Amino acid sequence: GGGSALLSLPGGDISLAEKQQINKALLKSGAAIDEMNCVRKHLSSIKGGRLAKAAYPARVVSLAISDVPGDDISVIASGPTVPDTTTRFDAMAILERYQIETPRSAFEWLNNPESETVKPDDVCWKNAEHHIIATPMSALESAAAEAEGLGIPAYLLSDCIEGEARDVAKVHAALAKQVANHKHPFATPCVILSGGETTVTVKGNGRGGRNCEFLLSLYNELKGQDNIFALAADTDGIDGVEDNAGAWITPQTWQQGSSLSLKAQDYLDANNSYDFFKQVDVLLTTGPTLTNVNDFRAILIL
Repeated sequence: GGGSALLSLPGGDISLAEKQQINKALLKSGAAIDEMNCVRKHLSSIKGGRLAKAAYPARVVSLAISDVPGDDISVIASGPTVPDTTTRFDAMAILERYQIETPRSAFEWLNNPESETVKPDDVCWKNAEHHIIATPMSALESAAAEAEGLGIPAYLLSDCIEGEARDVAKVHAALAKQVANHKHPFATPCVILSGGETTVTVKGNGRGGRNCEFLLSLYNELKGQDNIFALAADTDGIDGVEDNAGAWITPQTWQQGSSLSLKAQDYLDANNSYDFFKQVDVLLTTGPTLTNVNDFRAILIL
């Protein structure tokens, strides 16, 4: 996990187990990372600027690695040392929007003004500074430079793409097919790169993170089209809670899946992308990379 998971001090009478329960429900709900971290901040006694507040008047210098779309430092690690503009009422609205079961302890804490985070006008920010030292865009730019060094033009769509993973994949597939079939808007060969943080609304009981879900939906849309290859992975080396960073596909992957009578839509319906890609032997396993600059997607079109 990232900073939000590693730095945990539940507020009020909330137990760690209760906070974990809420977090797991949010992960499965399809909530965006800024919504999840808004709730995390307000259920905490250390996030949302409270660590900097506790340290005042000591000088606080924060060095952050961005794993959130848009590099909003108040969202990274739920912002323990930066100001927060969201409110406890925002957190309550998010829990209601996604119909998250809320224990009484959390409900009582959010109705207590003490659950409010530290706002930008607080005196503690006089002695606090922060710097973002690694970003999703830096990873995409490095990948683009590597591709161009191999003579393949690279195009960066965005470093902050959000949305349901399977739907984001459909848009990427449409663009890839447009390039492959019509050489527009990019000439071939080329590689299309994108980052950000997609979400998965979990309805099945399968295994797999958002990157494998994205790739399985892409596989289902491309149907083994010639000259299109793709990879999707989480830059920390762990896609969701499995042991892989992600997976890759080639036109031959479709042939492999067909020979095994694997139906991609059935695996998507079960949120079981990990087992699908394990059967066709294209899981990407890197081990922990010791950094995290969010999702990484590359589509090569020859």
